[in-house]
Order: sequence, then C-alpha cells, then structure tokens
Amino acid sequence: MTNADVLSRARVAPRLPAGDLERARRFYAEKLGLEPLDERPGGLLYRCGGIDFVVFRSTGVSPGTFTQMAFEVDDLESVVAELRRRGVVFEDVDAPGFRTRDGIADIEGNYPSRGARGERAAWFRDSEGNLMGIGQPVH
Repeated sequence: MTNADVLSRARVAPRLPAGDLERARRFYAEKLGLEPLDERPGGLLYRCGGIDFVVFRSTGVSPGTFTQMAFEVDDLESVVAELRRRGVVFEDVDAPGFRTRDGIADIEGNYPSRGARGERAAWFRDSEGNLMGIGQPVH
C-alpha cells in the first residue's frame, strides 16, 4: 500500500444524524422496511447491499441540502411507487442539467465508467430531514 491508495480498499460507512432516534427507527422500519442489525446508546446500525450505515442521535447541524445517502436499485419506478404507498414524499428537484418529473429525474452522463449512459433518480427526506436518493443506472 502506498500513501496515495491508503483508503482505496476501505469500506465506506455513512453516518446520518437524527434529532429523535426513536422517530428515525420508526421511519426506517415503516417507510423503508429496514430494521437495525445492532444498536448502541445513541445509534442504530443498518446494512443494505453489504454496506453498513449508522443513524445516530445528534444535536448538531441541521440536515443537508445535498444527497447524504443513496440506494441503487434495479427498478426505480416500482421502488418509488412502493415508498409513496408507504407515505414517503419525494422532492421536486430543479438542478443544472436535470429536473424531476413526477418525482423522477433523468440524468445524462452519470457513471460512464460503469458502462451507464446516465441515471434515473429520485430524492426524499427521512424523518430527520436527511436528503436520501434512489438511483437506477441507465445502460
């Protein structure tokens, strides 16, 4: 290992703040169908697609205006429809190069290194205001 690649093989483990951990637990269970694998005082550990993430109790900074965590799926429309059925509200996004229509945006040029010509994406906020994304590469 060289100094240049010190983190290239590291596992990424996102951390999401929660003002109310029990409210966050209910949202992740009821809306997203996720249950914590483990918990500690002040934090819930989840796993999706082999990646761990933690929702932790925080009194810190307010939620971000950028995507803080994203899920990659194979069928965006069906996932969005199911989450809507569960009460998840999707964000309207108007950004340079794309805009959501019916909660879904077509983004040209995302992930060319993975053989995709673009991505379809949607965004929602969790119970704590964290901006979450769902994406489907377009090949």
